Amino acid sequence: MATTDTDTSTDDDARTDGDTGRDTVTAEAPAEAGSAAPADAEAEAPADAANGTRADATPDPATDPAEAELQAAGTQLSTAPTEGQAVPGSFGGVRAPGALGALAWTGREAFGWLRWCWRQLTSMRVALLLLLLLSLGAIPGSLIPQTGVDPVKVEAFKAQHETLTPLYEKLGMFHVYSSVWFSAIYILLFVSLIGCIVPRTWQFVGQLRSRPPGAPRRLTRLPAYTTWRTEAEPEQVLAAARTVLRKQRFRAHVAGDAVAGEKGYLREVGNLIFHLALIVVLVAFAVGQLWKSEGGKLITEGDQDGFTNNLTQYDDFKSGTFFDKDNLAPFGFSLEKFDARYERTGSQRGTAREFRAHVKYWEGADGAEKRTSIEVNEPLEIAGNKVFLLSTGYAPVVTVTDGKGEIAYKGAVPFLQQDGNLTSSGVIKVPDYRDKNGKQEQLGFQGFFVPTWGGANAKTMFSQFPALDYPVLFLTAYHGRLGIDGGLPQNVYQLKTDKMKQFKNPDGRAFAQKLLPGETMTLPNGAGTLKFEGIKTWASFQISHQPGNELALIGSVAALIGLAASLFIQRRRVWVRAVPGADGHTVVEMAGLGRSESAKLPEELADLAVALQADAPAEPEPEPESESPDPAEGARA
Repeated sequence: MATTDTDTSTDDDARTDGDTGRDTVTAEAPAEAGSAAPADAEAEAPADAANGTRADATPDPATDPAEAELQAAGTQLSTAPTEGQAVPGSFGGVRAPGALGALAWTGREAFGWLRWCWRQLTSMRVALLLLLLLSLGAIPGSLIPQTGVDPVKVEAFKAQHETLTPLYEKLGMFHVYSSVWFSAIYILLFVSLIGCIVPRTWQFVGQLRSRPPGAPRRLTRLPAYTTWRTEAEPEQVLAAARTVLRKQRFRAHVAGDAVAGEKGYLREVGNLIFHLALIVVLVAFAVGQLWKSEGGKLITEGDQDGFTNNLTQYDDFKSGTFFDKDNLAPFGFSLEKFDARYERTGSQRGTAREFRAHVKYWEGADGAEKRTSIEVNEPLEIAGNKVFLLSTGYAPVVTVTDGKGEIAYKGAVPFLQQDGNLTSSGVIKVPDYRDKNGKQEQLGFQGFFVPTWGGANAKTMFSQFPALDYPVLFLTAYHGRLGIDGGLPQNVYQLKTDKMKQFKNPDGRAFAQKLLPGETMTLPNGAGTLKFEGIKTWASFQISHQPGNELALIGSVAALIGLAASLFIQRRRVWVRAVPGADGHTVVEMAGLGRSESAKLPEELADLAVALQADAPAEPEPEPESESPDPAEGARA
């Protein structure tokens, strides 16, 4: 069987049904999706000597029955909705006189505009645009610290970018995924997908219930074509063709003098699964936003109180609209020890190589205590929640005595990191203090902590390395009113100095001092002391309850499967015609039509033809008759 890549449609008028004995498979330019007409229509319109049609004229389905049959053969090869020519404009038509006419015209106009907007929203280009906007909208959430992920970084970002912070807060950049504009994008995308899937599904169900259309009169016009002659009866050929097609999983039935078969429905199933999976992902995202809860907690190493899952225990807490804050799962944990290791040499010096928080946790009111470790991207899963390790830093341990020599404050004070080498800033607030005369007052210390100071020659208080190689604490002291007695919440990492006075040296300069571990700061005028006892490590955790993750995973996997099916499966149709020829032999024609261009369609048709020839073998082509010798020449020989 010969296979060619040439367009044989130019000899359609010379070839009649059943008058050819050639055995060929032709592969022509396939038709566009949903249309049976080949892409190069001009090449398929030969000159017709009988009616005077030009060879380059495009056939008109309204006047050419063969072209109309060809288009009918390619209908419903896709469930993609056909977008009309709806354009904005006047939909009301002619306005009748009177108030009723004006009212009817207004109704038609409003309905027309609504229908036009719905068509635009459910069109493919708008869905792709919304997907693009959703992707672009997620970029700020990756670049800008988010309140629900790491509030400590958000506060540090606000302190470093005082100009951008008001703008970002108005735009919702610190909570992108719950902002109004991001929610509007995915809701519109959700509606767009539903508006596309519902009619497409009904159309596909209708295609499954229907049968492939009958064979066109001129199969030679289809992209893939082959023909041969056989001695088998037409009924025998059609029965064999139906069996062969069904063995290859074609839906096949006999229509007149031909068998029509169709295959590749999984392509449309994949399309529908892909779109449905996108809706599942959006639903999972919505569920996660409406029923989620996120909170942060900073815990110091060795703090026995730790954390208990109660609203009052959170440093910050945010939940979805439908989350029940009154029924929090009972569990808790504490930080026993924190291990950190940093690169010492090379270009990656100072880079963290290991962060591990050793915690003790319990679940339930009477749950037994257990121990485990939490690392970055390896959260602790407990009671339907996940505990993530976010960041770490240092907490200087200080002891403050008042003017009477009594301890006014003792404990570890977390300082917030300012750079990669853990240069940290913080405040120490002492609300219960008495001066040397017994007068009640309050103290405040503001300063920096560096785990590795540059030494006496260093002109700045910036750390040289994140590990505790040369820890130094630098403090400035204030006395007065802290402003914490008014009942209003106050940031524990900021010191309000508008109602406080700074301690002064005898020479009038501001009182400040660098302290090494074990050293003591003596306040002027017998106001007391502050001793730098040592350093502990703190860790910041995020406690997250995020329902819908499993649903999102299922939707994502289904979307990949559906996308693969829609890309690699081709929807195609095959027709086999068997009719008696003029000489009494049966002429078999096979042709195929695909939804889109595919080099495999002619190959598949050739394989089907080979399988069919087991029951309808092709006759050998007649040899050309040799010319008889000239008698005169024979006599002369």
